[in-house]
This record gives sequence, C-alpha cells and structure tokens, in this order.
Amino acid sequence: MEAKVIRWGNDLAVRLSSMEAEELGIREGETVEIVSKGRPEVEPKQWTGRRYVDGLPVYTMAEMIAEARRLGPEAEPESVDWGPDRGSEIIDDANDPY
Repeated sequence: MEAKVIRWGNDLAVRLSSMEAEELGIREGETVEIVSKGRPEVEPKQWTGRRYVDGLPVYTMAEMIAEARRLGPEAEPESVDWGPDRGSEIIDDANDPY
C-alpha cells in the first residue's frame, strides 16, 4: 500500500482513507513506523537475503561455528561446570511423549 505525504500547516502528514486504516488495523492516536522508499541503503554482498532483527543481522548456527573455528581455539569460551542436574533440569527421555 502506498500513501502520499501532504502538508498540514507547517508539518507533513500521511493521509489514509478510513477504508485503508481499517484494512491496516490502524486507529487514531496509534504510533506507526514509516520506512522511506527513497535512496535505499546498499547492503553488503555477504548480507544479501539475510534476516534482520532491530536492524542487526541474525546469524545461523553454521555461520557462528564457522567463525569460531576461523578464530581458533583461543577464542573458544571456557566450559562451565554447573554441577549435576537437579529438579526440573533432569530429563527422562524414555518417557518423553515428544
């Protein structure tokens, strides 16, 4: 859906018809996010098609493991021994219905 930016006094506004607002589920007073179609940012080639959350790339487990192997064993985090499992941490896989 596209909407035109109009001047409203000294401000700019995006005007939606009541039908468009209903279709989008927008009510008066709600805050919406607007993304400009002008001048797109050039995405680095290695990030093409990547999923983003809050503007940050989401890496796959395979990518994270490959990076850890590239950095070598000195970059590997320490293992932490938390002791034996207790209470709900204990899993009986034999009776697991899933």
